[in-house]
Amino acid sequence: MPIRPARRITETSPKDFGMFAKASRMPGDLIHLELGMPAEDTPQHIKDATIAALQDGAVHYSDLQGLPDLRRAIADKLRRKNNIDITPDEIIVTNGLTQASFAAFMAFLDEGDECLLLAPYYPQHVGKAELAGARVTIAPLDAANGFSINSALIEPHITPATRAIALINPCNPTGRVYSRDELQQLADLAQKHDLLVLADEVYEEITYDGAQHISIASLPGMKERTITMCAFTKSHAMDGWRLGYIAADAALIGPCMKITTNEVTHVNTFIQHGALAALTGDPAVLSGMVARDQTRRDMVVTRLNQMPGVSCAPVEGTIYAFPNITATGLSAQDCADQLLAETGVVVEAGSFYGPAGEGHLRVCFGCAELDVLTEAMDRMQRFFNAR
Repeated sequence: MPIRPARRITETSPKDFGMFAKASRMPGDLIHLELGMPAEDTPQHIKDATIAALQDGAVHYSDLQGLPDLRRAIADKLRRKNNIDITPDEIIVTNGLTQASFAAFMAFLDEGDECLLLAPYYPQHVGKAELAGARVTIAPLDAANGFSINSALIEPHITPATRAIALINPCNPTGRVYSRDELQQLADLAQKHDLLVLADEVYEEITYDGAQHISIASLPGMKERTITMCAFTKSHAMDGWRLGYIAADAALIGPCMKITTNEVTHVNTFIQHGALAALTGDPAVLSGMVARDQTRRDMVVTRLNQMPGVSCAPVEGTIYAFPNITATGLSAQDCADQLLAETGVVVEAGSFYGPAGEGHLRVCFGCAELDVLTEAMDRMQRFFNAR
């Protein structure tokens, strides 16, 4: 008789890798614009600091919350740039934002609780909530107004079982950077209904044209009910390093620590020195990377808007364009499938991010150099011209 997996495995949603899973089985000259993997290499000073730490013997157990110097640097950054009044003791260094969010979901959601996602939503949050025993509920962003936060659309989906709201800001997949007014609407709902906000801010450093990222934890009354989660993944092209962190009020850190210490004890010791170098190094390195992402964005958004049946709103932040392809008459999934089959360009269907993403594609412009992006846009142009 086969061994039975736990119900948390068999009775929860399978992890879906979307178009990446389809493309990985296909031969040929594919251009991958479906993954949020930075095109840049990790900056050299970060590598050098990590190599030096390894050579100097930083290879043993260390602080369970993360190296004290790194947590001090994170707290300094959060106070200076995010306006969050935080101390090093209110930081946990994690294996990327993925572990940070898993710890937060596991620490604060019980069986029977509901976690509210704003649609289009990040689908990987679904599995985490379900593994914690909770149920995901969906509230729409205001698609007619640029996928903005509108409390009148969200509040009807809050029930007595709702325990938390997951917020992604800047937003994957829409590319929005939420205004203070939008965040205040969400904060007012959280305080009115006594909800925790799980704030995924992995793209906080990648904004364009003066768009200002605001951490919801910086709003009055929100630090004590927000778990802010950030990472070095996108900002410093450190996706393979798996380095992120949780920042939260002291009362929220203890429950998260119970998850992280049971799960991994602590993050790899010597790579934390690389994260410290990322925070304390020349800021021109980061601004240069964002400037190159903006150049990629400008080209891709311009080209998408030249394609028949395609319209692409301005991208305020992240490394994704979210073009509307409704006028082509194709569903999002059919369009993505046909692009893959006929052109070898891999993009994600907007419906991967829930029904609210139907009629859109998600195109990652931050994952390739300009010459590759130009070839991808040329192929897509020919595809849409022929429709």
